[in-house]
Amino acid sequence: MPIHWYFKTFNELSPQKLYKIIQLRIEVFIIEQKCIFQDADNKDEGCLHLMGFNNENLVAYTRLAPPGYIYKEASIGRVVTSPKFRNKGIGKELMQRSIETCRQQFGDGSIKIGAQYYLLKFYSSFGFKVTSDIYLEDGIEHVYMILGNE
Repeated sequence: MPIHWYFKTFNELSPQKLYKIIQLRIEVFIIEQKCIFQDADNKDEGCLHLMGFNNENLVAYTRLAPPGYIYKEASIGRVVTSPKFRNKGIGKELMQRSIETCRQQFGDGSIKIGAQYYLLKFYSSFGFKVTSDIYLEDGIEHVYMILGNE
């Protein structure tokens, strides 16, 4: 299954691409995870948006923030894979590409994530290390994790 990967700034996103991003984030974070929260948090505008498309289907997405924008470190957030395309290694490729894109665009500094706790093993497999106690965000257990210079 060929996936075309690319990233855009917020202003470079077409209305159609932005709609697909919002649609996927709502499908997974709000409906699938049964979590009512304000996904449109006024942070998208300052981030890069990494997308993986199979034909016209958005299959994977992350939001990449430069250092100092959300955290002091660069960050990867809104990590999501379409339920229709799971268990094909796309999530791993998404994270590898997200890390590479952060390094290329923001330098070799640390990368911070607020990871859902049940995905701890997944993020640890990329070298992320837990840097906080468990905290609740929108009713879901999370931990902060950092890759790089702790």
